[in-house]
Amino acid sequence: MNGQEQDAESDGVEDALALVGRQTRQEAAPGSAPGTGSGPAGGPATVRHRATPWPDARALAARIGRSAPPRTARIPLDQARGQVLAEPLTALCDLPSFDASAMDGWAVAGPGPWTVQGGGSILAGHGEVPPLPDGVAVRIATGARIPPETTAVIRSEHARTADRGQLYAEREVVTGQEIRPRGQECRSGDQLLPAGSLVTPAVLGLAAAAGYDELLTVPRPRVEVLVLGDELLTAGLPHDGLIRDALGPMIGPWLSALGVDVIATRRLGDDAEALHEAVTTSDADLILTTGGTAAGPVDHVHPVLRKAGAELLVDGVAVRPGHPMLLARLAQEGDRPARHLVGLPGNPLAAVSGLHTLAEPLLRGLAGHPAPVPYRAPVRDEVHGHPYDTRLVPFVHRAEMLVPLHYNGPAMLRGIAAADGLAVVPPGGARSGDELEVLDLPWTPGTSSVAGGGRFT
Repeated sequence: MNGQEQDAESDGVEDALALVGRQTRQEAAPGSAPGTGSGPAGGPATVRHRATPWPDARALAARIGRSAPPRTARIPLDQARGQVLAEPLTALCDLPSFDASAMDGWAVAGPGPWTVQGGGSILAGHGEVPPLPDGVAVRIATGARIPPETTAVIRSEHARTADRGQLYAEREVVTGQEIRPRGQECRSGDQLLPAGSLVTPAVLGLAAAAGYDELLTVPRPRVEVLVLGDELLTAGLPHDGLIRDALGPMIGPWLSALGVDVIATRRLGDDAEALHEAVTTSDADLILTTGGTAAGPVDHVHPVLRKAGAELLVDGVAVRPGHPMLLARLAQEGDRPARHLVGLPGNPLAAVSGLHTLAEPLLRGLAGHPAPVPYRAPVRDEVHGHPYDTRLVPFVHRAEMLVPLHYNGPAMLRGIAAADGLAVVPPGGARSGDELEVLDLPWTPGTSSVAGGGRFT
């Protein structure tokens, strides 16, 4: 990214932050929307919790991720899978780098029949061979270098030899058949893939064939997960007001499915000092907290962020479930790269909402991945909506339609566990047949035939 592009990205983030600020002030303004202004008959004003509209929060998280100074590293091929190319993949040689035989058979020169040349076969992996005289045939192996002046290669099963060492073709011989010409796939200097391409196993094979030992890539973002809450059990059945921790076992693997490096999942309970120390000492690119984002007596995330000098970029999103999620930029120290924190709500499905709204777009930008092409699909059934907020509802694909699932409350995981993705339901709801935006889950990409799906790898 050149300096002008970085300035443009930075300006875009600042513009987005300014827009969020204006929307927050509008939400708090008396009479700005039902439920946000003066109370009835001159009663006290009821101000809704400030919240960023869901599309704007998601777009802002993506822009912040993209605006981060790119980190690159040149790494061996066997370590590059799952990262993205930081520069175009350009062929370092012609492919193939010489005229090669596509089949086991006979290299022949001129019209037949041909006199079989003695002295064995031309094998793969050997250097230059002398020109083939007109009217001569020689045995050749797949991948072997074609002798100069060769007319064609005849497959072994399409030729026969006769007395006096003559070779006859049993099918018509076409000039150039079964020969892979030099540069057929690419010429040296050709761009094979653009920067930003995901390094898949096939890309590794192509890079190796094109002459690479290392690739310049954008390393995977590093994430640390902090699980908050004294009420959480790590084993056994719920009892005596204690519940099982569902987020600790879920968030790390979910992030791994997105293609990031989860460096740790730590359980801190409701300990403000431990949270402050973890936030200020972590070297992760992104810290994810679970729970503690509201304003209860043991909700420590906001106070800890204030104490740590963090800047709140998103403080609440107009989405259900997941309303009390947040995004903060942590205080920068020296040359240390910018770090961010996403605070997820403590309810499981609300936390999933936060992952898709703030964490996934931010991480995609940090990893250098392009955003997936959005797609929509018709919903089969009517879906109840929130009066003012977006809803994210688990669904399954059935006959090219979205079928909303039950058990979609903020504390429930039964619906999302069976889901193909989340349907984005606008304020007011959706009627049968309405087309809704779709968010694929990391492990169910491709259901839309749109490249990219929801994951990075």
